[in-house]
Amino acid sequence: MEQWQQWFQEKQVERTINALKKNNFEAVYVLDSKSACEEVMKQIPDGATVGVGGSVTLTQIGLLDGLGNRNIRLVWPMRQAKTDEERIELIRKSFSSDVFLSSTNAVTEDGKLFNIDATGNRAGAMFIGPKKTIIVCGVNKIVKDMEVAEKKVKEWTAPQNAKRLGRKTPCAETGVCADCKSPDRICNIYVTLAKKPARIDVVVILVGENLGI
Repeated sequence: MEQWQQWFQEKQVERTINALKKNNFEAVYVLDSKSACEEVMKQIPDGATVGVGGSVTLTQIGLLDGLGNRNIRLVWPMRQAKTDEERIELIRKSFSSDVFLSSTNAVTEDGKLFNIDATGNRAGAMFIGPKKTIIVCGVNKIVKDMEVAEKKVKEWTAPQNAKRLGRKTPCAETGVCADCKSPDRICNIYVTLAKKPARIDVVVILVGENLGI
């Protein structure tokens, strides 16, 4: 990375971390995926029940494979369930986990988290149910404000996720959001965490890499 680009990114990260802390989130910055995994592992006590939301980022940094070596009870609906009924049951269990792991669709420079979900299990667990939620995201998820966050997630993130998940939506064919009415639509629930929720700890780990979508 060129020197001036690195300087710009460092300033953006600094603003975002400070804003998250002002909004009562615990926020840390780490340089790379390895450091992110180490930070998450420090936050998870032995014997904990750990729920996992759908996340490209967590897979990319190798965290989910590393958790297999820990003395924990892992609740991972998207990997462990064989049927829709099992998936729903595991999702319910994840809401009573000690720690919930996820990424976020966008984090704003004024310290807010924005997510769009199909069913709400990922976004919902960020603010109610688990004792602690740990959110890992790359610096590419940082945006100026909520207006930019919503536009980016609808026009960039959602079509790619629809394609990745094999959804039968117009955006999965064209790459363009059509605000569709498809039963496979993934943009059903819009959640903004403007401040830390009252009854759950939220840790945001920003990683100095481009991760996720």
